[in-house]
Amino acid sequence: MTTARPASPLNPHLSALSTLLKRHAPTDGIHATAIPRLVLIRASRPTTPLHVLHEPALCIVAQGRKQVLLGDESYVYGPDQCLVASVDLPVTGQVIEASPAMPYLCFRLDLEPGQLGALMMEAQLEAPASRGMGRGLALGPVDPALLDATARLVRLLDTPRDIPVLAPLVIREILYRLLSAENSARLRQIAMADSRQESVTRAIHWLKAHYAAPLRIERLARAVHMSPSALHHHFKSVTAMSPLQYQKQLRLQEARRLMLAQAMDAAMAGHSVGYESPSQFSREYSRMFGAPPSRDIARLRQSLGATQ
Repeated sequence: MTTARPASPLNPHLSALSTLLKRHAPTDGIHATAIPRLVLIRASRPTTPLHVLHEPALCIVAQGRKQVLLGDESYVYGPDQCLVASVDLPVTGQVIEASPAMPYLCFRLDLEPGQLGALMMEAQLEAPASRGMGRGLALGPVDPALLDATARLVRLLDTPRDIPVLAPLVIREILYRLLSAENSARLRQIAMADSRQESVTRAIHWLKAHYAAPLRIERLARAVHMSPSALHHHFKSVTAMSPLQYQKQLRLQEARRLMLAQAMDAAMAGHSVGYESPSQFSREYSRMFGAPPSRDIARLRQSLGATQ
């Protein structure tokens, strides 16, 4: 005879959050809200892989399961866990567990490192003991206090007049819970903005602004005040890829967007993002997205048409 396991202390909070997300994200898709930086996401079935630039954010899944790929690394999470992205990262995301009866439901709060740093100093939280550079993406457990604050923030959508006064207070509590958690060392390192982390962040911003230009690692290193070898080492520690690989992902994602949204042909899109060789563009595009540009865009349009 088997004995039923006791209910997890998270379950009431997850149930409350799920109910709120179903109400405020009633259809599949990404839903902006009246609370700045708060986004709610719903999916009624597993999705195809989506290549995006993931900005700094806290993601909590109340129902379902998701997989995020960063370089060759896989992060799979569902209820009881949260994902924290601390820098802009090119990732591939895919909902892997969802159904009409049990849709995937996700809470996403975009983060501002400056706000984290100010709160950390105000709360007199210590800097992490380790000064090593860790990944800019991390999974961690969600405790009941964090889930309770998360649910209270979403519940404010029921009373819009309360949002301007109460939402900033609840967001501060959420950030405090994150910074106080056992696995907060990486987030605290971001908040303290140590010089190496600042240099990697500046390198990421430089690559986003100049992704179509030829990459000279020496020039980038000078721009962020690091040696080329140190830049390469610390950049890869945070992003799981080299600056050149990061630039390539930015280029290919933008080329895909241009072909889909502006009906550019492959040659023009490749040239627009910095490729001089159409054949090289086609090879690298196929390697990343699994099909040549024309076939991939046709497949995307067919998929979008089927969901409308």
